[in-house]
Amino acid sequence: MVGLISIVILIPLAGAIALYIGQPKNARTVALIFNALSAFYAAMLWQKFDVTASGLQIVERHAWIPSIAAEYLVGVDGLSLLLVLLTSLVFPFAFSAQRLERGACALMLVMQAALYGTFTAQNFVLWFLFYEMTLVPAFLLIKIYGGENRDYAAVKFFVYTFLGSIAMLLAFLGIYLAKGTFDFAALAGLGKTGLLGGKLQWLAFAGIFLGLAVKVPLFPFHTWLPDAYQTAPTGVSMVLTGALSKMGVYGFIRLLVPLFPNEIKIAGPWLLALVICSIVLAPLAAWAQRDLKRMVAYLSISHLGYCLLGLFAITAGSTSSLIDMHAALSGVFLQIFNHGLTAAALFYFVGLLEQRRGLRGIDDFGGLMQRTPLLCGWMSVAMFSSLGLPGLNGFVGEFLIFKGSFATAASFTAIAVLGLLFTAVTFMRAMQALFSGPLAESCSGFSDIVRGEKFVIVPVTVLMFAIGISPQFLFNIFNATVVQMARLFA
Repeated sequence: MVGLISIVILIPLAGAIALYIGQPKNARTVALIFNALSAFYAAMLWQKFDVTASGLQIVERHAWIPSIAAEYLVGVDGLSLLLVLLTSLVFPFAFSAQRLERGACALMLVMQAALYGTFTAQNFVLWFLFYEMTLVPAFLLIKIYGGENRDYAAVKFFVYTFLGSIAMLLAFLGIYLAKGTFDFAALAGLGKTGLLGGKLQWLAFAGIFLGLAVKVPLFPFHTWLPDAYQTAPTGVSMVLTGALSKMGVYGFIRLLVPLFPNEIKIAGPWLLALVICSIVLAPLAAWAQRDLKRMVAYLSISHLGYCLLGLFAITAGSTSSLIDMHAALSGVFLQIFNHGLTAAALFYFVGLLEQRRGLRGIDDFGGLMQRTPLLCGWMSVAMFSSLGLPGLNGFVGEFLIFKGSFATAASFTAIAVLGLLFTAVTFMRAMQALFSGPLAESCSGFSDIVRGEKFVIVPVTVLMFAIGISPQFLFNIFNATVVQMARLFA
């Protein structure tokens, strides 16, 4: 019998098939209908989820390929449910950003189904199938519907992520040959005593690390991201940063840390050094950009770095208290959600500017506050959210990450704070160039926010304030999972 999680996964696939077979005139409306259905069942999943219980819930388990220990095994804990809800928010937001062709809408729905599967699968074969299933539609969306240099950006994206996936697959094949299982829970139980031993253990660690580091992406495996985000259509960029990038962070939490705790401790300083490079160097690169989408892309790398800072600081340290671990993990989970919401909103606003001007260079605008005060005001809220301004959603997660990380990795955390400064300078420069000064002649005919755009912007902004002022409704989702993971990591 098909369970609730399977329904959530199958609905977007059904929508993609309906678009392909039915050939409706308004593909976006059909896609939004299926988005609404999947969001409804995701809300039912939330309603049935017991927030006081740890471990997997609403589990579906069916035999699939017994000869290789592959099962159809899906379930949710607090982290999985959080990411399912985030995916259900980001996709309708992205579809509302612009009108996409029927083929693009179908590919987006396939990607949505694959993301649901990635965040709920608990067996590596099934998880890897969903994980790779996101690669093809993302590649085609950039290759077919992207802008200038789309061929180069699509091929670069595919090569980076595919090579990372091969490395991860080989690592898991080695683990399976040694242990005879692909089950995440079973492998996590074996992880503390070592899965392979010796150099093979480090090779497996390196393979899985590489596959996940490319997907986040982590410095220096990040160079595909600015090209892909810049070239992709606005709605696709929103999905890439809002949902797809979370697969890498999710994999670090679900796979790398539980399976290789000893290797994490040994390599901890090197991993933290890479994280610091992502946090500090990315906003400096963003500061130098003249293209607004490329600027937001680099800032996205920096903010995902905070998630890995909190994760590696508490797992690589030797003196982490449970309180610090709870704070850091709670901050990481919340930052994953907040980044998806805020980064998608920033790309949405850049898309609005590009629709009105036809260009998106930072020098192509000026004095917009005189002509479009509402657009400037709402966009400023998204920028301040990304900065981590108190009262908005970005503050709570970053504060908890710094609180938990400082206890065990004080020097690295102190350096990471510079990333906040460089991000602030980058946004202040952008706000000054876009909103202040004399009105640019090319912007004199701009329209302000229209009613359809308000229906998209207002709910997202209200959610930013709600999380910033009273985030407990999100903490309740993953508190039990945080406690369980802190005990496992300790």
